[in-house]
Amino acid sequence: MRHLAATLRSRPLPVLVLSLGALLSVPAGAASISGVCPDGSIFIVQDRARIPCERAREVAPSDVPPLRPEYLPRPYTWQVYREGTNPNNPYNLIDAARRVRAVREGAAGTGPNVAQPQAAAVGGPGAALRSGAGRSAMAPAHALALSSDDVRDLFLIVELSQRAAPCRFVKEDASGEATLEVSCAHSSAFEARFGQGLPGRGRRVVLFSVLAHRPESFHPNFTFVQDHETFSPAVDDPAQFGFLEGRAGALPAQGVALGYVTLPDRMDLDRSLDLYWNDRRIEAVLEP
Repeated sequence: MRHLAATLRSRPLPVLVLSLGALLSVPAGAASISGVCPDGSIFIVQDRARIPCERAREVAPSDVPPLRPEYLPRPYTWQVYREGTNPNNPYNLIDAARRVRAVREGAAGTGPNVAQPQAAAVGGPGAALRSGAGRSAMAPAHALALSSDDVRDLFLIVELSQRAAPCRFVKEDASGEATLEVSCAHSSAFEARFGQGLPGRGRRVVLFSVLAHRPESFHPNFTFVQDHETFSPAVDDPAQFGFLEGRAGALPAQGVALGYVTLPDRMDLDRSLDLYWNDRRIEAVLEP
């Protein structure tokens, strides 16, 4: 009898633990249904029979819109788009961080002159330029007397700047694969070089690089907005816009381009700018 009692006492705990584990394995709220009614009210119910309206739209809890979107400073759909394209969104920083780490790791064993190996390590515009892919017949701006090494260094500056001052447009195909990348950055050294080579031209000089992952077309439809100031460079005026490598139009796979835009002096690079390229928009601080 004592043996039987001891055996019974030893059994309930494992059974209880297994039952508790099975209970915890069921996702909380798995049966709940959330959505929005035509009148704008939001519901959360346990079964569809309890939905309080007809023509309801069921949405996941994470996708339920705000109750009063008209009170937001900007439209709700714009905020969703902005977060999806914001380069500072941690979700979007993953690939950018990988590129930067690849560049830094490539620099570790290259010594003082790291422009070419770093560019090859990142697999970005510099790598394509180093291999000769996508080069056009257009030479760098003669007034600036840029060598091929200088152009490679500028590609690298734009790529490395994405870590401290992310400013990158990414065009994707229907499956979400990147087809074209357009990155912008500020370089004080190039700005000084620009001022020496083309005196009297703008002082706010922004570099941009282009990388085509597959055959694509690039057209420099840029607009910069800050406060109430809006500026779109005249692409036929070297004082406002120019290519240092490549040109507008069709690019082959791994084709590249590099250029500059000069901004009005009253635009501050240490404050937030809205950058538009075609129908895309990002917000960036080029001199954080």
